[in-house]
Amino acid sequence: MSDSGENVVIQSGDCSLLLLPALGGKIASLRVRDHELLQAPLHPYAPRNSTMGFAEADASGWDECLPSVGQCSIPTAAGTSKIPDHGDLWRVPWQILDTTSDSATLRARCFSLPLQLTRSLILSPISSSPSAGWKLQLLYSLTNLGAFDVPWSWSAHPLFAVLPGDQVRLPDSARSLHVEGSAGKRLGSHGDAVSWPIAQLKGSGPDAFVPLDLSIAQDSSTGIGDKLSAGPLEQGWASLDRPSVGLRLTVRFDPRVTPYLGLWLCYGGWPEEEGPKQVCVALEPATAPVDSLAETGAWSRSLQPGDTVTWFMDLEISPLPETRSN
Repeated sequence: MSDSGENVVIQSGDCSLLLLPALGGKIASLRVRDHELLQAPLHPYAPRNSTMGFAEADASGWDECLPSVGQCSIPTAAGTSKIPDHGDLWRVPWQILDTTSDSATLRARCFSLPLQLTRSLILSPISSSPSAGWKLQLLYSLTNLGAFDVPWSWSAHPLFAVLPGDQVRLPDSARSLHVEGSAGKRLGSHGDAVSWPIAQLKGSGPDAFVPLDLSIAQDSSTGIGDKLSAGPLEQGWASLDRPSVGLRLTVRFDPRVTPYLGLWLCYGGWPEEEGPKQVCVALEPATAPVDSLAETGAWSRSLQPGDTVTWFMDLEISPLPETRSN
């Protein structure tokens, strides 16, 4: 067991990950050969505090959002808990429990609610063929350390770098998505529905509509920033095809435990403040179709004192079918 002061690298062949335990357990880098697959930092890495917004930090890489994605206040048996933007865990040091050349296990505690998350990462080849690609397994274990029932919501937050023409693929059942937010309300307001992959945007006339393929990544000059949600899903997967680097990134998850998928499409549309902007797509398995834990519904869940819940998420990195070697 180690403290959070040291960075952790795990590797399998030409694929490697860099973890920053001191900075929220962040996966700061995910590389295949010379290709960085995650959003680069918008600002230099620096310590975080309990109230700052996500845009005030580096806003990059891969974090875990718990116990809420959105900032909110939650009533509990111990009083009102104030949960900050993107949750607690990206702000706090994570404890290193174990590391090997191709795996790592880290743990962290929330401060807004008495929750402890343990995350194990295992990087391995998909098969014995060196051209088949790699699989990153993420195993999660969440425990209620408190003396009262605790509401919670989790979302993975992997920000994958993209270039124009890259394509998002969702299960066939994901034909209508929920709008969490959309820059300039181009896709509507919070709670609206939008069709996938072809959305119908209002044109210049009262009855005019313009079809738009949401699955295709755009140039950073478009200023797009859309947060959507799919689900509940029966098929637990989503893919990002990156022809520019010849790779397909496929997220897999168990829809019985994490039945929703957050989808962040950002092509220069965020942060709203002056300065560098994200150009990325995030495929985010989640327990809820909304960002705020305060927004309740059939998806809402809580954990009893001393109880633990577990789930998994996989990321497969493989050559695009047309680039596979024979």
